[in-house]
Amino acid sequence: MTQDLPSRRIAAVQAVHARLQSFFDEARYFERYGDPRYLFMAMGDPHELPPEGFVEAIREKLTPERPDWFAYKTSVPAAQEAVARSLDEWRGLPFVPEDIAITTGAFGAIAAAFTALLDPGDEAIISLPPWFSYEPMLVARSAVPVKVPTRPDFDLDLEAIERAITENTRLVIVNTPNNPTGRVYPPETLEPLAAILTRASRRIGRTIFILADEPYARLVFDGRAFPSPSAYYPNTLITYSYGKVLLTPGQRLGWLALPPTMPEDTRAALRTAILLAQVANGFGFPNAVMQYALPALDRLSIDLDVFQRRRDRLVSALRAAGYELHVPEGTFYLLPKSPISDDRAFCRRLGERGLYVLPGWVCEAPGRFRVVFTASDEMIERAIPIFAEVMAEVMAEVK
Repeated sequence: MTQDLPSRRIAAVQAVHARLQSFFDEARYFERYGDPRYLFMAMGDPHELPPEGFVEAIREKLTPERPDWFAYKTSVPAAQEAVARSLDEWRGLPFVPEDIAITTGAFGAIAAAFTALLDPGDEAIISLPPWFSYEPMLVARSAVPVKVPTRPDFDLDLEAIERAITENTRLVIVNTPNNPTGRVYPPETLEPLAAILTRASRRIGRTIFILADEPYARLVFDGRAFPSPSAYYPNTLITYSYGKVLLTPGQRLGWLALPPTMPEDTRAALRTAILLAQVANGFGFPNAVMQYALPALDRLSIDLDVFQRRRDRLVSALRAAGYELHVPEGTFYLLPKSPISDDRAFCRRLGERGLYVLPGWVCEAPGRFRVVFTASDEMIERAIPIFAEVMAEVMAEVK
């Protein structure tokens, strides 16, 4: 008998995940993935070998140095110390190793934060367009996603966030640099956001936290500084993934950090809560080898100049073809406007020519589409004429 399967909770997750799944199904994406006849610019997968030193860092830690080398591992102290030291140098704050949880990528960090902070019925504010996995992850925990718009320039709409706060608000998710817009939120936005949340926390009688989701924090272009919400609001949890800066998303490694400016009693409570959340979420700790390799991996990066050049090449070519788009400040995504209102239909036309991009409908950006420039230079050059041809056809039909 299967009429009672799946659980109601997973059925709810399935409902909000349906947009992304429908794209994969309609495009036959995974059936065709890896076929050199197709150009895959919908998802942030690597199409070139990882940075030099990546494999060596892992290989060096494969040989056991003591009998417990491959024993059960929570957060390995050497990995925590490496992250705290790196954050101290990068952010200018004395992060404490015990305030760093080593996680299975940013996915694992977000899951641990949600589990540690949210009770059923608690509300989490999300700015649109969002990363498409926040909502299913919240629904899986019986939390309530509260969606607010961003401004026309994709900056946070502070008035909309303030209006959305209720006595059930527990969390505001701030994804910077933002997927899918590439927006880096400036201090002029983050400082007043902190003031809004401080006032609102006093008013409702409990702390509203920021989840600063920062997997692209090292992927910022044009020499910009990266301002983190944690520099302005003490009650911030920071999530990070090495899968972006190293373009190795299948090797799940990241962290969840509590800033030293957070009150000590809050940090103490959250340390325990996050540990238990990782255990309860299915022992959500990276394997031993990845944690041992983390100090070396933390010093590596893809070549940011190469990705900035790819961004500029695509922006220039798409604008020349007639597309309207802004220049992302970070990440490896473009979010052009579709030349027709039905972005799904437009993306299908690209797909018929072997070019896969993500319809904006999937990430609640109707009328747009997301292009990922983790593709190789060769793939980008093959894609540019396809973008131009389909735009020319659409314009001819409109006339």
